[in-house]
Amino acid sequence: MRMAVTTPNETALAAGRGQSAPRWLLARHEGLRGLILLAPALVILGITVIVPFAMMGAMSFWTQVGFDYADDWSLRNYIEIASEPIYSTLLLRSLGMAMAATLLTVVLVYPMAYFLAFHVHRNKLLWLIIITLPFWTSYLLRVFAWRVVLGFEGVINTGLMEIGLIAEPLKFLLYSRTAVVITLAHAWAAFALLPIYVSLEKIDRSVLEASADLGEGPVMRFFRVILPLSMPGVIAGTFLMFIPTVGDYVTAALVGGPDARMIGNLIQLQFGTINNWPMGAALAITMILAITVVGLMFLGLMLALKRWAR
Repeated sequence: MRMAVTTPNETALAAGRGQSAPRWLLARHEGLRGLILLAPALVILGITVIVPFAMMGAMSFWTQVGFDYADDWSLRNYIEIASEPIYSTLLLRSLGMAMAATLLTVVLVYPMAYFLAFHVHRNKLLWLIIITLPFWTSYLLRVFAWRVVLGFEGVINTGLMEIGLIAEPLKFLLYSRTAVVITLAHAWAAFALLPIYVSLEKIDRSVLEASADLGEGPVMRFFRVILPLSMPGVIAGTFLMFIPTVGDYVTAALVGGPDARMIGNLIQLQFGTINNWPMGAALAITMILAITVVGLMFLGLMLALKRWAR
């Protein structure tokens, strides 16, 4: 006696006969189920990000005529940005200061994340709360706090003068690029700390034990095992730190001097005081494109280093 053998597809078809068409499609297509689950987030993303970005991109091709805008498309704003040195100077300065703040932040928070991941075995959540507690306060309050610390009569200058290391206040601490980099590094440190910590926490400890069994010392084990495995977190933290700091204008306005103005200050000026929204939109699009180019170059460098390490 021969037994009937049914394939999974036939079983699914037989089961689908007793279901309504939408439920049967959802049961058959996993991608469709995922798309439906993502639909609310995609709608919110489209309304709050994609549509405003498209509107800003369209506005960047307009021109200002007196107190009104001419909506006939033109490259006039981009031509002015390319021809006037002030725009490229501010953009390159912003990229450089953001890179410096990002590098400083990653170097400082990596040991903190490493300590949390490998040396704290109890109450890790409490440690995370304590470390990130300063970032729960207002961004402006933290910037003003750094003005108090870096000021001419601030904590650093007063302390150094009291112990006799300096005779007069250090003028480069406040209203300078140094002040902007330090403040940005502190203000956005949590965005770099958490991804690095998560990547370190996910490292399989048996891999480290195998490395030790093969004779690797602590230093070589870090550079050959821990650091490569934590690079996804480092890259994510770098992007989360670098992207917002390029366009930051509050920090440069409060602790930076005339030589520390960034492209964000000029964009804010165009949208605010000057009221030239098409030029402000063109500057914003230019900044986004510059960030994209730098980000792709960074990813290419990381991939090249990864291939070289193999």
